[in-house]
Amino acid sequence: MTDTPSLQATGQGLATSTVTLTTLDQWLQRLERLHFKSIDMGLERVSRVAQALGLLSGLPFIFTVGGTNGKGSTVAFLESILRAGGYRVGTYTSPHLIDFNERVRIDGTEVSDEQLIAAFEKIESARNDISLTYFEFTTLAALLVFRQAQLDVLVLEVGLGGRLDAVNVWDADVAVVTSIDLDHQAFLGNTREKIGLEKIGIGRAGKPLVLGERNTPPLVLDSLRALSIPFLQLGRDFDYQVRENGWRFAGLNLTRQPAVQEALPVPLLYIANAAFALQALALSPFPLAPDAIRDGLENASLAGRQQIVQHLPDLMLDVGHNPHAAAHLARRLAQARYRRVHCIVGMLRDKALADTLAELLPVVDCWYPVTLGGERGQGADAIADELRAAGGRVVFTAPSPAQACRRLLASAQRDDLILVFGSFYTVADVIQYRARTTGTRNVEKGT
Repeated sequence: MTDTPSLQATGQGLATSTVTLTTLDQWLQRLERLHFKSIDMGLERVSRVAQALGLLSGLPFIFTVGGTNGKGSTVAFLESILRAGGYRVGTYTSPHLIDFNERVRIDGTEVSDEQLIAAFEKIESARNDISLTYFEFTTLAALLVFRQAQLDVLVLEVGLGGRLDAVNVWDADVAVVTSIDLDHQAFLGNTREKIGLEKIGIGRAGKPLVLGERNTPPLVLDSLRALSIPFLQLGRDFDYQVRENGWRFAGLNLTRQPAVQEALPVPLLYIANAAFALQALALSPFPLAPDAIRDGLENASLAGRQQIVQHLPDLMLDVGHNPHAAAHLARRLAQARYRRVHCIVGMLRDKALADTLAELLPVVDCWYPVTLGGERGQGADAIADELRAAGGRVVFTAPSPAQACRRLLASAQRDDLILVFGSFYTVADVIQYRARTTGTRNVEKGT
Protein backbone atom coordinates (compact mmCIF):
# COMPACT_ATOMS: atom_id res chain seq x y z
CA MET A 1 0.00 0.00 0.00
CA THR A 2 1.31 3.44 -0.92
CA ASP A 3 0.71 6.80 0.75
CA THR A 4 0.43 8.52 -2.63
CA PRO A 5 -3.06 8.43 -4.15
CA SER A 6 -3.50 7.03 -7.63
CA LEU A 7 -6.25 8.95 -9.41
CA GLN A 8 -8.02 8.55 -12.72
CA ALA A 9 -10.43 11.10 -14.14
CA THR A 10 -13.99 10.16 -14.98
CA GLY A 11 -16.66 12.15 -16.72
CA GLN A 12 -18.03 13.52 -13.46
CA GLY A 13 -15.16 13.41 -11.04
CA LEU A 14 -12.16 11.30 -10.07
CA ALA A 15 -12.29 7.54 -10.21
CA THR A 16 -13.34 5.80 -7.02
CA SER A 17 -11.65 2.46 -7.56
CA THR A 18 -7.98 3.42 -7.47
CA VAL A 19 -7.87 5.66 -4.40
CA THR A 20 -5.47 4.80 -1.58
CA LEU A 21 -5.32 7.55 1.03
CA THR A 22 -4.01 7.30 4.57
CA THR A 23 -4.04 10.83 6.01
CA LEU A 24 -6.66 13.53 6.43
CA ASP A 25 -4.54 16.00 4.44
CA GLN A 26 -4.43 13.59 1.49
CA TRP A 27 -8.19 13.24 1.57
CA LEU A 28 -8.79 16.99 1.77
CA GLN A 29 -6.39 17.67 -1.10
CA ARG A 30 -8.25 15.12 -3.20
CA LEU A 31 -11.67 16.52 -2.34
CA GLU A 32 -10.56 19.98 -3.50
CA ARG A 33 -10.21 18.65 -7.06
CA LEU A 34 -12.85 15.94 -7.07
CA HIS A 35 -15.50 18.10 -8.75
CA PHE A 36 -14.97 20.31 -11.79
CA LYS A 37 -16.25 23.38 -9.88
CA SER A 38 -15.37 24.38 -6.33
CA ILE A 39 -18.88 25.79 -5.81
CA ASP A 40 -21.72 24.07 -7.65
CA MET A 41 -25.04 24.88 -6.02
CA GLY A 42 -27.72 22.19 -5.98
CA LEU A 43 -29.03 19.31 -3.90
CA GLU A 44 -29.44 16.48 -6.42
CA ARG A 45 -25.94 14.99 -6.17
CA VAL A 46 -25.58 15.18 -2.42
CA SER A 47 -29.15 13.93 -1.88
CA ARG A 48 -28.49 10.81 -3.96
CA VAL A 49 -25.37 9.95 -1.96
CA ALA A 50 -27.08 10.73 1.35
CA GLN A 51 -29.87 8.34 0.32
CA ALA A 52 -27.34 5.64 -0.55
CA LEU A 53 -25.74 6.05 2.87
CA GLY A 54 -29.08 5.92 4.68
CA LEU A 55 -28.53 9.43 6.01
CA LEU A 56 -31.95 10.90 5.26
CA SER A 57 -33.67 9.41 8.29
CA GLY A 58 -32.95 8.40 11.85
CA LEU A 59 -31.23 11.66 12.80
CA PRO A 60 -31.85 13.65 16.01
CA PHE A 61 -33.51 17.06 16.30
CA ILE A 62 -31.91 19.59 13.92
CA PHE A 63 -31.32 23.33 14.24
CA THR A 64 -30.20 24.79 10.90
CA VAL A 65 -28.65 28.27 11.00
CA GLY A 66 -28.25 30.50 7.95
CA GLY A 67 -27.87 34.22 7.27
CA THR A 68 -25.41 36.70 5.83
CA ASN A 69 -23.68 37.44 9.14
CA GLY A 70 -24.10 36.08 12.65
CA LYS A 71 -24.36 32.38 11.80
CA GLY A 72 -21.24 31.37 13.69
CA SER A 73 -22.12 33.24 16.87
CA THR A 74 -25.68 31.92 16.89
CA VAL A 75 -24.40 28.37 16.43
CA ALA A 76 -21.93 28.89 19.28
CA PHE A 77 -24.74 30.01 21.62
CA LEU A 78 -26.97 27.09 20.66
CA GLU A 79 -24.15 24.61 21.19
CA SER A 80 -23.02 26.11 24.49
CA ILE A 81 -26.50 26.42 26.05
CA LEU A 82 -27.59 22.94 24.99
CA ARG A 83 -24.39 21.44 26.37
CA ALA A 84 -24.86 23.34 29.63
CA GLY A 85 -28.33 21.77 29.78
CA GLY A 86 -26.82 18.30 29.65
CA TYR A 87 -27.65 17.42 26.04
CA ARG A 88 -25.27 15.68 23.63
CA VAL A 89 -24.68 18.04 20.72
CA GLY A 90 -23.18 17.60 17.26
CA THR A 91 -22.11 20.89 15.65
CA TYR A 92 -21.16 21.47 12.02
CA THR A 93 -19.66 24.81 10.95
CA SER A 94 -17.60 26.29 8.14
CA PRO A 95 -15.11 27.43 7.13
CA HIS A 96 -12.30 26.54 9.52
CA LEU A 97 -9.45 28.79 10.59
CA ILE A 98 -6.54 26.35 11.01
CA ASP A 99 -7.57 22.68 11.16
CA PHE A 100 -10.40 21.10 9.18
CA ASN A 101 -11.50 19.22 12.32
CA GLU A 102 -12.78 22.54 13.71
CA ARG A 103 -15.81 22.10 11.46
CA VAL A 104 -17.11 18.93 13.14
CA ARG A 105 -17.55 18.86 16.91
CA ILE A 106 -19.22 16.49 19.33
CA ASP A 107 -19.95 17.97 22.74
CA GLY A 108 -17.57 20.82 21.95
CA THR A 109 -14.64 18.57 21.01
CA GLU A 110 -13.30 18.38 17.48
CA VAL A 111 -13.61 14.91 15.99
CA SER A 112 -10.46 12.98 15.15
CA ASP A 113 -8.72 12.49 11.81
CA GLU A 114 -9.57 8.80 12.04
CA GLN A 115 -13.30 9.45 12.40
CA LEU A 116 -13.29 11.74 9.37
CA ILE A 117 -11.22 9.37 7.24
CA ALA A 118 -13.57 6.48 8.06
CA ALA A 119 -16.52 8.65 6.98
CA PHE A 120 -14.75 9.70 3.77
CA GLU A 121 -14.10 6.07 2.89
CA LYS A 122 -17.79 5.19 3.30
CA ILE A 123 -18.84 8.11 1.11
CA GLU A 124 -16.28 7.15 -1.53
CA SER A 125 -17.73 3.65 -1.67
CA ALA A 126 -21.32 4.86 -1.82
CA ARG A 127 -21.06 7.65 -4.38
CA ASN A 128 -20.07 5.49 -7.37
CA ASP A 129 -19.71 7.93 -10.29
CA ILE A 130 -21.54 10.83 -8.61
CA SER A 131 -19.25 13.84 -8.44
CA LEU A 132 -19.33 15.86 -5.22
CA THR A 133 -17.89 19.22 -4.31
CA TYR A 134 -15.55 19.58 -1.34
CA PHE A 135 -18.36 21.02 0.78
CA GLU A 136 -20.86 18.35 -0.24
CA PHE A 137 -18.43 15.54 0.54
CA THR A 138 -17.41 16.98 3.91
CA THR A 139 -20.99 17.75 4.92
CA LEU A 140 -21.93 14.13 4.32
CA ALA A 141 -18.92 13.09 6.41
CA ALA A 142 -20.05 15.25 9.32
CA LEU A 143 -23.53 13.72 9.29
CA LEU A 144 -22.07 10.21 9.14
CA VAL A 145 -19.93 10.92 12.21
CA PHE A 146 -22.91 12.42 14.03
CA ARG A 147 -25.18 9.46 13.26
CA GLN A 148 -22.74 7.10 14.94
CA ALA A 149 -22.43 9.20 18.11
CA GLN A 150 -25.85 8.77 19.80
CA LEU A 151 -26.58 12.50 19.95
CA ASP A 152 -29.62 14.40 21.21
CA VAL A 153 -29.43 17.33 18.82
CA LEU A 154 -27.56 18.66 15.78
CA VAL A 155 -26.67 22.30 15.10
CA LEU A 156 -25.84 22.78 11.42
CA GLU A 157 -24.45 25.98 9.89
CA VAL A 158 -25.27 26.76 6.27
CA GLY A 159 -22.19 27.17 4.10
CA LEU A 160 -23.50 29.44 1.32
CA GLY A 161 -27.01 30.77 0.81
CA GLY A 162 -29.50 28.22 2.08
CA ARG A 163 -31.95 26.82 -0.44
CA LEU A 164 -29.31 25.02 -2.51
CA ASP A 165 -26.69 24.49 0.20
CA ALA A 166 -25.72 20.89 0.98
CA VAL A 167 -26.84 21.29 4.61
CA ASN A 168 -30.39 21.84 3.34
CA VAL A 169 -30.67 18.18 2.36
CA TRP A 170 -31.72 17.62 5.97
CA ASP A 171 -35.01 19.07 7.21
CA ALA A 172 -34.60 21.63 9.96
CA ASP A 173 -36.87 21.18 12.96
CA VAL A 174 -36.10 24.82 13.77
CA ALA A 175 -34.46 27.11 11.22
CA VAL A 176 -32.71 30.40 12.00
CA VAL A 177 -31.95 33.16 9.48
CA THR A 178 -29.78 35.65 11.34
CA SER A 179 -29.55 38.47 8.79
CA ILE A 180 -30.13 39.30 5.13
CA ASP A 181 -27.57 41.46 3.37
CA LEU A 182 -25.37 41.61 0.29
CA ASP A 183 -22.68 38.94 -0.02
CA HIS A 184 -21.90 36.17 -2.52
CA GLN A 185 -23.98 38.03 -5.11
CA ALA A 186 -22.59 35.91 -7.95
CA PHE A 187 -24.39 32.90 -6.47
CA LEU A 188 -27.33 34.38 -4.55
CA GLY A 189 -28.41 37.47 -6.49
CA ASN A 190 -27.66 41.17 -6.24
CA THR A 191 -30.61 42.37 -4.12
CA ARG A 192 -31.70 41.75 -0.55
CA GLU A 193 -34.93 40.32 -1.90
CA LYS A 194 -33.17 37.66 -3.98
CA ILE A 195 -30.68 36.85 -1.24
CA GLY A 196 -33.45 36.66 1.35
CA LEU A 197 -35.40 34.15 -0.73
CA GLU A 198 -32.30 31.94 -0.86
CA LYS A 199 -31.77 32.24 2.90
CA ILE A 200 -35.31 31.28 3.90
CA GLY A 201 -35.01 28.17 1.73
CA ILE A 202 -33.79 26.34 4.85
CA GLY A 203 -37.31 26.62 6.31
CA ARG A 204 -39.92 23.87 6.10
CA ALA A 205 -43.69 24.03 5.94
CA GLY A 206 -45.14 23.74 9.41
CA LYS A 207 -41.73 24.05 11.12
CA PRO A 208 -40.76 27.31 12.87
CA LEU A 209 -38.22 29.73 11.46
CA VAL A 210 -36.54 32.43 13.55
CA LEU A 211 -35.94 35.59 11.51
CA GLY A 212 -33.32 37.90 13.03
CA GLU A 213 -33.89 40.72 10.53
CA ARG A 214 -36.06 43.65 11.61
CA ASN A 215 -36.12 45.15 8.13
CA THR A 216 -36.98 42.05 6.12
CA PRO A 217 -37.98 42.74 2.49
CA PRO A 218 -41.78 42.34 2.13
CA LEU A 219 -41.27 39.86 -0.72
CA VAL A 220 -39.42 37.54 1.67
CA LEU A 221 -42.17 37.75 4.28
CA ASP A 222 -44.80 37.05 1.62
CA SER A 223 -42.82 34.01 0.48
CA LEU A 224 -42.64 32.63 4.03
CA ARG A 225 -46.40 32.90 4.31
CA ALA A 226 -46.95 31.32 0.89
CA LEU A 227 -44.72 28.40 1.87
CA SER A 228 -46.65 27.91 5.15
CA ILE A 229 -43.47 28.44 7.19
CA PRO A 230 -44.43 29.85 10.61
CA PHE A 231 -41.85 32.53 11.36
CA LEU A 232 -40.99 34.61 14.40
CA GLN A 233 -39.42 37.94 13.53
CA LEU A 234 -37.12 40.11 15.61
CA GLY A 235 -39.01 43.20 16.74
CA ARG A 236 -42.41 41.63 16.11
CA ASP A 237 -42.46 38.31 17.96
CA PHE A 238 -39.30 38.48 20.05
CA ASP A 239 -36.77 41.07 21.12
CA TYR A 240 -34.07 41.92 23.65
CA GLN A 241 -33.24 44.93 25.81
CA VAL A 242 -29.91 45.77 27.42
CA ARG A 243 -30.26 46.91 31.03
CA GLU A 244 -27.98 47.92 33.89
CA ASN A 245 -28.09 44.44 35.44
CA GLY A 246 -27.56 42.54 32.17
CA TRP A 247 -30.12 42.05 29.43
CA ARG A 248 -33.64 40.77 28.96
CA PHE A 249 -35.03 38.38 26.35
CA ALA A 250 -38.74 38.26 25.54
CA GLY A 251 -40.03 35.79 22.98
CA LEU A 252 -42.61 33.08 22.34
CA ASN A 253 -42.69 29.30 22.67
CA LEU A 254 -44.32 26.78 20.36
CA THR A 255 -47.79 27.51 21.74
CA ARG A 256 -47.21 31.27 21.30
CA GLN A 257 -46.98 31.75 25.06
CA PRO A 258 -44.42 34.23 26.44
CA ALA A 259 -40.87 32.97 26.92
CA VAL A 260 -38.98 35.51 29.02
CA GLN A 261 -35.49 35.52 30.53
CA GLU A 262 -34.51 38.33 32.90
CA ALA A 263 -31.13 39.67 34.08
CA LEU A 264 -29.11 37.58 31.65
CA PRO A 265 -25.29 37.84 31.74
CA VAL A 266 -23.79 39.88 28.92
CA PRO A 267 -22.04 37.33 26.68
CA LEU A 268 -18.66 37.72 25.03
CA LEU A 269 -20.36 37.27 21.66
CA TYR A 270 -23.14 39.43 20.21
CA ILE A 271 -26.30 39.84 22.29
CA ALA A 272 -28.53 39.91 19.20
CA ASN A 273 -27.29 36.48 18.15
CA ALA A 274 -27.81 35.21 21.69
CA ALA A 275 -31.42 36.35 21.38
CA PHE A 276 -31.80 34.42 18.11
CA ALA A 277 -30.50 31.30 19.85
CA LEU A 278 -32.82 31.75 22.83
CA GLN A 279 -35.83 32.14 20.54
CA ALA A 280 -34.84 29.01 18.60
CA LEU A 281 -34.43 27.06 21.84
CA ALA A 282 -37.86 28.24 23.06
CA LEU A 283 -39.32 26.53 19.99
CA SER A 284 -37.59 23.22 20.69
CA PRO A 285 -38.48 20.27 22.93
CA PHE A 286 -35.39 20.72 25.15
CA PRO A 287 -36.14 21.94 28.70
CA LEU A 288 -33.42 24.29 29.92
CA ALA A 289 -33.01 25.49 33.48
CA PRO A 290 -32.16 29.19 34.02
CA ASP A 291 -28.70 28.24 35.27
CA ALA A 292 -28.00 26.29 32.07
CA ILE A 293 -29.00 29.29 29.96
CA ARG A 294 -26.77 31.59 31.99
CA ASP A 295 -23.82 29.19 31.94
CA GLY A 296 -24.23 28.65 28.21
CA LEU A 297 -24.31 32.38 27.48
CA GLU A 298 -21.22 33.04 29.58
CA ASN A 299 -19.19 30.20 28.08
CA ALA A 300 -20.04 30.59 24.39
CA SER A 301 -16.99 31.53 22.36
CA LEU A 302 -16.00 31.78 18.73
CA ALA A 303 -12.52 32.29 17.33
CA GLY A 304 -11.97 35.21 14.99
CA ARG A 305 -15.05 37.30 15.78
CA GLN A 306 -13.93 40.56 17.39
CA GLN A 307 -11.57 38.36 19.38
CA ILE A 308 -8.94 39.98 21.59
CA VAL A 309 -5.94 37.63 21.77
CA GLN A 310 -3.36 39.96 23.28
CA HIS A 311 -3.23 43.10 25.41
CA LEU A 312 -0.92 46.15 25.51
CA PRO A 313 -1.26 46.66 22.64
CA ASP A 314 -4.57 44.92 22.05
CA LEU A 315 -4.64 42.56 19.09
CA MET A 316 -8.13 41.91 17.73
CA LEU A 317 -9.01 39.28 15.13
CA ASP A 318 -12.14 39.63 13.01
CA VAL A 319 -13.01 37.49 9.99
CA GLY A 320 -15.69 39.91 8.78
CA HIS A 321 -15.57 40.39 5.02
CA ASN A 322 -18.64 42.33 3.92
CA PRO A 323 -20.18 45.77 4.60
CA HIS A 324 -22.70 44.45 7.13
CA ALA A 325 -19.97 42.85 9.28
CA ALA A 326 -17.72 45.90 8.94
CA ALA A 327 -20.52 48.22 10.07
CA HIS A 328 -21.08 46.12 13.19
CA LEU A 329 -17.36 46.19 13.97
CA ALA A 330 -17.18 49.95 13.38
CA ARG A 331 -19.93 50.54 15.93
CA ARG A 332 -17.91 48.72 18.56
CA LEU A 333 -14.67 50.51 17.72
CA ALA A 334 -16.42 53.88 17.86
CA GLN A 335 -17.17 53.18 21.54
CA ALA A 336 -13.62 52.08 22.37
CA ARG A 337 -10.93 54.34 23.83
CA TYR A 338 -7.80 53.43 21.96
CA ARG A 339 -5.10 56.01 21.27
CA ARG A 340 -4.87 54.79 17.69
CA VAL A 341 -6.49 52.00 15.67
CA HIS A 342 -4.23 50.18 13.20
CA CYS A 343 -5.90 47.86 10.68
CA ILE A 344 -4.20 45.00 8.86
CA VAL A 345 -6.62 44.26 6.05
CA GLY A 346 -6.56 41.41 3.55
CA MET A 347 -9.57 40.48 1.43
CA LEU A 348 -10.61 38.22 -1.42
CA ARG A 349 -11.19 39.64 -4.89
CA ASP A 350 -14.84 38.57 -5.00
CA LYS A 351 -15.80 40.65 -1.96
CA ALA A 352 -17.25 44.19 -1.90
CA LEU A 353 -13.90 45.87 -1.17
CA ALA A 354 -14.86 49.54 -1.43
CA ASP A 355 -18.14 49.28 0.49
CA THR A 356 -16.58 47.16 3.24
CA LEU A 357 -13.63 49.50 3.78
CA ALA A 358 -15.92 52.54 3.73
CA GLU A 359 -17.64 51.32 6.90
CA LEU A 360 -14.33 51.24 8.80
CA LEU A 361 -12.72 54.41 7.46
CA PRO A 362 -14.17 56.66 10.20
CA VAL A 363 -12.77 54.52 13.04
CA VAL A 364 -9.38 53.37 11.67
CA ASP A 365 -6.37 55.69 11.92
CA CYS A 366 -3.75 53.73 10.00
CA TRP A 367 -4.09 51.05 7.32
CA TYR A 368 -1.77 48.18 6.41
CA PRO A 369 -3.05 46.32 3.32
CA VAL A 370 -1.72 42.79 2.81
CA THR A 371 -1.75 40.29 -0.02
CA LEU A 372 -3.69 37.05 0.25
CA GLY A 373 -2.48 34.11 -1.82
CA GLY A 374 -4.50 31.83 -4.07
CA GLU A 375 -6.56 32.55 -7.14
CA ARG A 376 -9.16 34.51 -5.16
CA GLY A 377 -6.68 36.54 -3.12
CA GLN A 378 -6.59 40.34 -3.51
CA GLY A 379 -3.25 42.08 -3.86
CA ALA A 380 -2.13 44.59 -1.24
CA ASP A 381 -1.60 47.32 -3.83
CA ALA A 382 -5.21 47.15 -5.03
CA ILE A 383 -6.47 47.52 -1.46
CA ALA A 384 -4.05 50.38 -0.85
CA ASP A 385 -5.23 52.20 -3.97
CA GLU A 386 -8.84 51.90 -2.85
CA LEU A 387 -8.03 53.19 0.62
CA ARG A 388 -6.00 56.16 -0.61
CA ALA A 389 -8.75 57.13 -3.04
CA ALA A 390 -11.22 57.13 -0.13
CA GLY A 391 -8.95 59.21 2.09
CA GLY A 392 -7.47 56.44 4.24
CA ARG A 393 -3.92 56.71 5.59
CA VAL A 394 -1.91 53.77 4.25
CA VAL A 395 1.31 53.42 6.28
CA PHE A 396 2.75 50.37 4.51
CA THR A 397 1.75 47.28 2.59
CA ALA A 398 2.99 43.76 3.27
CA PRO A 399 3.14 40.48 1.34
CA SER A 400 1.28 38.63 4.11
CA PRO A 401 -0.80 39.31 7.23
CA ALA A 402 1.87 37.69 9.40
CA GLN A 403 4.59 40.04 8.18
CA ALA A 404 2.41 43.09 8.78
CA CYS A 405 1.57 41.83 12.27
CA ARG A 406 5.23 41.29 13.11
CA ARG A 407 6.13 44.87 12.13
CA LEU A 408 3.19 46.42 13.95
CA LEU A 409 3.69 44.51 17.18
CA ALA A 410 7.20 45.95 17.30
CA SER A 411 6.09 49.55 16.83
CA ALA A 412 2.55 50.00 18.22
CA GLN A 413 2.00 51.77 21.54
CA ARG A 414 0.56 50.02 24.58
CA ASP A 415 -2.78 51.82 24.31
CA ASP A 416 -3.20 51.12 20.58
CA LEU A 417 -5.39 48.53 18.90
CA ILE A 418 -4.10 46.32 16.10
CA LEU A 419 -7.10 45.01 14.15
CA VAL A 420 -6.68 42.06 11.77
CA PHE A 421 -9.65 42.07 9.41
CA GLY A 422 -11.15 41.03 6.10
CA SER A 423 -11.07 37.25 5.68
CA PHE A 424 -10.69 33.90 7.36
CA TYR A 425 -7.39 33.64 5.49
CA THR A 426 -6.15 36.93 6.95
CA VAL A 427 -6.96 35.91 10.49
CA ALA A 428 -5.66 32.36 10.07
CA ASP A 429 -2.26 33.61 8.91
CA VAL A 430 -1.89 35.75 12.05
CA ILE A 431 -3.02 32.88 14.30
CA GLN A 432 -0.38 30.65 12.75
CA TYR A 433 2.25 33.38 13.13
CA ARG A 434 1.42 33.72 16.82
CA ALA A 435 1.59 29.95 17.24
CA ARG A 436 5.12 29.99 15.82
CA THR A 437 6.33 32.92 17.89
CA THR A 438 4.46 32.63 21.18
CA GLY A 439 3.37 29.00 21.25
CA THR A 440 -0.30 29.92 21.52
CA ARG A 441 -3.13 30.05 19.01
CA ASN A 442 -5.79 31.77 21.10
CA VAL A 443 -5.39 33.48 24.48
CA GLU A 444 -8.90 34.72 25.14
CA LYS A 445 -12.41 34.00 23.92
CA GLY A 446 -13.98 35.94 21.12
CA THR A 447 -16.11 38.94 21.96
